[in-house]
Amino acid sequence: MRFLGNSEAKTDAKGRVFFPAVFRKQLQTAAEECLILRKDTYQDCLVLYPESVWNEQMNELRSKLNRWNSKHQMIFRQFVSDVEIITLDGNGRFLIPKRYLKLADIRQEVRFIGMDDTIEIWAKEIADKPFIAPEDFGKELEEIMGNNNNEGLE
Repeated sequence: MRFLGNSEAKTDAKGRVFFPAVFRKQLQTAAEECLILRKDTYQDCLVLYPESVWNEQMNELRSKLNRWNSKHQMIFRQFVSDVEIITLDGNGRFLIPKRYLKLADIRQEVRFIGMDDTIEIWAKEIADKPFIAPEDFGKELEEIMGNNNNEGLE
């Protein structure tokens, strides 16, 4: 399952928002019943995990943690304690709890961004700005991917 692209929406007074149809179709095709909502570990956005992806991440995290290590237990507890199980209503909407709206600084307009196997939800005014300066993006991508285009030309 790969979520790509982005879509804008507005929350209503209760915090309900329409889940983008393009992403909804992918969930239905994959027969995913629910989503897991969590605040991103690093950024001020929310992350929606299809249940199967969440379970894979939980298994991976649990495999790296020792149940008998108190620090590991605190990390695990922090990771799993602040999640919400999300189900879409008959109209394709779901409720973003108020505490999550505050955590992500969402007032009304949101942008859903497909991030491969998850979907991020950003306050539109934050997502409208580049996440990284264009000149830095190219440099960083080149560093990560390597510049092999000129090999063998000299």
